[in-house]
Amino acid sequence: MGPPPMGPPLSRLEEPYRSRAAPGGSVRYLSWLFAAPESREPLLGSYALSAEWRALMNPAVGVESGRMKLAWWVEEVARLVRGTPLHPITRFLAALPRAAQTDFTALNASLEAAGRQMAGAPLEHGTELETHGAALWATPLMTAAHLARDLGGGSEPAVRRAVSALGAALYLQESVADYRRDALHGRVIFPVDELLAAGIEDEDLTAPSPPPALQAYLDGLRSRAERLFNAAADGLPGVEHPALRHLLVLAALGARHSRSGVKRTGAFRPADLYQAWVTARRALSRGSEH
Repeated sequence: MGPPPMGPPLSRLEEPYRSRAAPGGSVRYLSWLFAAPESREPLLGSYALSAEWRALMNPAVGVESGRMKLAWWVEEVARLVRGTPLHPITRFLAALPRAAQTDFTALNASLEAAGRQMAGAPLEHGTELETHGAALWATPLMTAAHLARDLGGGSEPAVRRAVSALGAALYLQESVADYRRDALHGRVIFPVDELLAAGIEDEDLTAPSPPPALQAYLDGLRSRAERLFNAAADGLPGVEHPALRHLLVLAALGARHSRSGVKRTGAFRPADLYQAWVTARRALSRGSEH
């Protein structure tokens, strides 16, 4: 990836980054659609970063190419911290009203986790799974929260815990969807101790349909993700519900999909739209009580 030419800060995120950040009809799109006005642009920027970093972790990307791009992003985050970013996404983030009050160095945690996953070495212990997932996907969401509002008044620790649970749940959900793609490229994204305990062999991970032991393990991960989605929703302070209601939408839709075993297809689901609308309305009602 060559750096784009430096230009003035961007007041609007450009295409194709917007559509990659929140594809129409997706859970991310619905959370953005029902987000509070002050949260929409920070959320879009964080989704755009996550989309770029997801692309780097696709095992179809060559190892050396992926490493070079990841190294460029590490440098770009450093430039963002200094206020001199080059990429359209980071220039957009730097132009947001609360950029000067936001600690962008936290994004390095996501890049470090992406680097570990790209290296292909599986996690050794199941206890690492949620921490790894939170580092990947909670950090951009937490950065968006800081860009949207001042998390003062003692809310920040509780918001951080809720967002960490949400990021871990999102990672578990994606792992269930992507494990075979990764395994076909020689990557194992599940912890070694859990696979051994479940009696899952390497060839099970590449089978067109999961054998019984693997299916039981995947079902367990879906249940684990559902619990984390619910914990994220329950843990978000009521006073933050109106401004951060996109997090509740993510949690509600994530829990529903995990519970029903919905596969990621990219197709629009009217039931998702209704659930997102109801969740956002409840968030506004809950906020009026505080």
